[in-house]
Amino acid sequence: MRIAVTGTQGQLVRCLMDQAALLSDVTLVAIGRPALDLSDGAAVEAALTATEADLIINAAAYTAVDQAESESDQAHAINRDGAAHVARAANAMAVPVIQVSTDYVFDGTSPRAYAPEDATGPVSVYGASKLAGEIAVRHETPRHIIVRTAWVYSAYGKNFVKTMLRLAADRDELGVVDDQIGNPTSAHDLASGLLVAARTATQPGFKGWGTFHMAGQGDASWADLAAHVLAESARLGGPTARVKRIPGSSYKTPAPRPANSRLDCGSTGEVFGYTAQDWRLSASQVVAALLKSGTQAG
Repeated sequence: MRIAVTGTQGQLVRCLMDQAALLSDVTLVAIGRPALDLSDGAAVEAALTATEADLIINAAAYTAVDQAESESDQAHAINRDGAAHVARAANAMAVPVIQVSTDYVFDGTSPRAYAPEDATGPVSVYGASKLAGEIAVRHETPRHIIVRTAWVYSAYGKNFVKTMLRLAADRDELGVVDDQIGNPTSAHDLASGLLVAARTATQPGFKGWGTFHMAGQGDASWADLAAHVLAESARLGGPTARVKRIPGSSYKTPAPRPANSRLDCGSTGEVFGYTAQDWRLSASQVVAALLKSGTQAG
């Protein structure tokens, strides 16, 4: 199976490359600028067609949540228009596309975990741009799998787990929001799940197109995640600090965050046979990898 992935530097792409390298029957081709310009539909189709891929994963995105509030055009150009170009190219190539999306398409007011079919209602520009990307993908090709995920971290790039370890090296106490709940998701686990979905989607007769949720198992607040990360770090001899649990109202950001980002991933297990492991185990593995490599900056 030959898979084309948009982007080359993001934490998910790097995890996909790691996971694919372990599979003898998978070839992953990651393409980004200058070969892939998501703002140019013709260039996107040419670049993706040249990969001769059996499936495309669109992992490239504008992810600066707060910056998007003042850069709406840029966010929509990548997250909406870029997604449309990728899906259109996939349709022209007669191959499926997996579009990676986000919990931010929801407003966070539900009392339960969000199912894929629940009503959306983004409260930020970033969320709106990602939702627009979902709509564009559905319009451009029937052979689509939209995968929403949440609270992604890994041993790569900039993310919450790396930031907690970096700050703990200089501070005795960290104030962390405790009234926003979600499913912390290791990009390493997400990459594994996406490759399972890709393999399933390229089987003859597959009909399970649609929208799915793929996130770590178990709920947590940001403070819960921080406390676990720092406890693991302390156990392994790394930096640690006390976690002061604070309300989101005490930590103002340009873009509002959903209070509830929990995702119901049941249909992903039913259709693809994949369930991510518990977030605590995954977070512990990432902390151990970061401390071992000495790259816990973020």
